[in-house]
Formats: sequence, structure tokens, C-alpha cells
Amino acid sequence: MLKEVFLGVGLAVVAFLALVGYNVFPLLVLAALAGTILLLLNRNGVGLGGNARKMEYTGSANFTFDMIGGQNAAIQELKEALEFILEREKIKSLGIRPLKGILLTGPPGTGKTLLAKAAASFTDSVFLAVSGSEFIQMYAGVGAERVRTLFRTARERAQKLKKNSAIIFIDEIDILGGKRGSNISHHEYDQTLNQLLVEMDGMKSDGQVEILVVGATNRVDALDAALMRPGRFDRQVKVDLPDKDGRKSILLIHTRNKPLADEVDLEQIAHETFGFSGAHLESLTNEAAIFALREQCNRISQSHLREGIDKVIMGEKSDRKPSPSDLKRVAIHEAGHALVGELVNPNSVSTVTIRPRGKALGYVRHNPEDDTYLYTQTALENQIKVALAGALAEEIVLGDRSTGAAGDYGQTMNLVRHMISAGMSSLGVVELEQLPQEKLHDASTEILRELEERTRILLQEHLTAFQEIVKILEDKENITGDELRQCLNSLKAAS
Repeated sequence: MLKEVFLGVGLAVVAFLALVGYNVFPLLVLAALAGTILLLLNRNGVGLGGNARKMEYTGSANFTFDMIGGQNAAIQELKEALEFILEREKIKSLGIRPLKGILLTGPPGTGKTLLAKAAASFTDSVFLAVSGSEFIQMYAGVGAERVRTLFRTARERAQKLKKNSAIIFIDEIDILGGKRGSNISHHEYDQTLNQLLVEMDGMKSDGQVEILVVGATNRVDALDAALMRPGRFDRQVKVDLPDKDGRKSILLIHTRNKPLADEVDLEQIAHETFGFSGAHLESLTNEAAIFALREQCNRISQSHLREGIDKVIMGEKSDRKPSPSDLKRVAIHEAGHALVGELVNPNSVSTVTIRPRGKALGYVRHNPEDDTYLYTQTALENQIKVALAGALAEEIVLGDRSTGAAGDYGQTMNLVRHMISAGMSSLGVVELEQLPQEKLHDASTEILRELEERTRILLQEHLTAFQEIVKILEDKENITGDELRQCLNSLKAAS
């Protein structure tokens, strides 16, 4: 209303001046320039009223911690921190300083945003969510104004809804709260962070509304030390990748609205998805439903879920059609991986295929016996053997290697470096960064030559089984781990 009054009065003044013969052209130019500046500021969230509606997001009050799977430890730790809001009066009576901030750290897709929304529901708080990237603009002072607007909006909304607490969720807080001085040519970053620090210190706090800042990042090392000190982000909650039980609980949540066939074993799918985040698992179940739709099935089967795993890991099936000679080489390569993988880690192979998917002409998917977080020297050596087996199989059968092993070599060198850094080489305990390149090369070559020879012997000792796997792959293009083990057991019984 106020803007309309000013606009009407301004037009009346301009019309009057024009009637009395005054040159109003300069005034019109200035008005147009001022309007353009205000329009730009409004587009970037800074208007006359200070509203930043594009930054605001009100979460669902019905979203609870029960709807989040695989993060029991994080949920429990977060609930303990939220007691500062729920037991506000008791906290005051004990003279405890209110909690200002909680930092959620962990890989992408693990549910940090969902935890923040559930925290707002748990404490019956107003919930506002923004991204760190929304605060940084080319205009000086815009970021700091947005921070002030955000906190002011949180207080106003809480008072309007008659709530005594508000949660401000800042995703990608490493962009807003990065180490000061790292962007020398752009002091807007530092000014915006300084304003956030001022707001979190409570210099403009309102005793009627308790504000809690929840930040999320997967780059905690990039945050400014001032932001991390006690009195600002007082708690850090690790939101890590789920374990096997956690993955099963996530799968149960994402399949509640999906018709599953009777033979579906979600525990087995959870076993086969080590390293998957909650986002990966949601995508897996969605892709499985799409595969069922394509085949016009009324229910999602175990094969659809396994196909979903492959889709998430490798991507969509490719239209590329390798030549017969290339197809034979791919079959030999993947058979080498599969055979050695099954020999050094029994029951570990899940799928072997020579159907192109993503950038791969073929692949072997291995399942760990269980979730593994520590690796012995034998386990690392076995992984290297499996990675080398494809190229060595090509060399034994066809007489040479191909560029298809480039990715295997990259994986192999990472494992070798891991072994050396863990003291599992002839060098003993060393610091990899201070090790001369010549010594690193010699130690790596020594490990690789020994493991190449052992892998070559393993393939030659089981050449009959290897040739049978190649034949099956050429005929069917795809075999499961159970079919592979059945083939190996049959050959073993026949001999």
C-alpha cells in the first residue's frame, strides 16, 4: 500500500511540473534508474520490506524421525541436542546457555535435510530452509542483508504462529561459512559470514523466540574456525552412510507404497548395496518400479531390484553393439574377473554381464561378505588380483591386452598406494607424501609383479572352468553369481 501511495504522489508531482512548463525529462531518467536498481535488488531478495521469500521454505509438520531410516545414531544424538529447546525452562533454571547451532556432516544423500525437517517437527518449531549459495551475490552487502532478513523472518513467523522456537536450516553451509580470506577478490563472502556470526552470537536475539541454526555440509574442513567454536555450532552430528541394517530399514521405507513380489528379499538387496546412501537406495527402488512397468508386471521382483542396483552403479544400458571380436574379448576379460573373484572370495560374485551399460562394455558386480571398514593385507591383495585378472585373462587367451583394462589399473594403483601407506610393503612404515617417487615406483612395481604372477597361475590352474564361463557369457551375455557357482561346482564334481 505504501509503495502505491508514493507512486501516485510522484506521478501527480511530475504531471504538475509538466503543466507549469518545467522540464521533467531529467526526473523521468532518474526515476527509471531508481526503478531499475530496486527491481534488481528485489530479484536478489532485498526489497523495501526486507523480505527474502525465495529463500524461505516451510517444512512439513508431519515429517518425523520415524520416516528416516538407517540413521539411528544420528537421530539419537540430534534428539539429545534438541532437548535444549523442549526443556527450555529447565535449562534456564540450571543456568545453561541455550544451544545456538547444530552441524550435520556427512556424504551427500545421507538424509541431512530430512533430519533438519524432522527436528522442526519434533520440537514443534517454525522451519526455514536456505542454501548457502543463495547468500552470495555480486552486490556488496546483499548477503549480509539476507542473513539479517532470514533471522528476522524466523522470529516474525514464530510469533505469528504463536510458537516459541524456530529452526533455520542452511544447506551447503561451507559456501556461506568458508574460511575467511580464501576468496581474496570477493569480500562479500567475508561480510556475509561476519553477519551470520553476529546473528548466532545473539546480539539481536528475541527472548520470546528461541532460534536454532542447523547447518549441513560434506566439507567440514572448509568451514571457518570462528563458525566452529563453542557458542556457535555447539554440536556436530555425523550423518554417515548406512550399514546393512540401516539400508534394509531405508528399503522398507521406500517400498511401502510399491507392490513387491513374494520372493523379494530386501535383506539380500541391503547386503548387495554396501556403500549406498539413502538417496541411492531411493533411486534403486524407483528404477526397479520402472523396470517392472516396462515389462508390464504388476509386482516388483527381485530381478527388478537387482537391475536397479546395476542402473544406479553403472547407468542405463547402452545401444552400442561391439563387434564379435570385441564381444569375445569382453567375455574373456569379465570371465577373468569373475573366476578370480570367486576363487579368492567365495560367494562374492553377484552378476557377470557383457551387455554394455554406461561407459562399460561389461562388468562384474561383487558383494562383500559383510560390511567391511578395515582391510587386512590379504584382503587388499585379493582385490588387486581380481582387478588384474581381466587383463591377464586377455593376455593368456588372446596373446595381448587391451585398453579396456585402463579402469582396472587405476583401481589397482589406488589399492597399491593404500597398502604402502599402511606399511604393507618392503618399505615398512612410511609417510607417502614424503616418500621419493623412485622408491614409491619400485615398491609399487614389486607388489604388482608378485600379484600378477600369482593371478596368472590361478587362471592357468582353472583354465577349464574359465573357458566354460566364457562360453556361457557368449551364449547368454549375462549370468548371476548363483549360476556361476553352480557351473564351478559341476566342473569340480566332474573332475
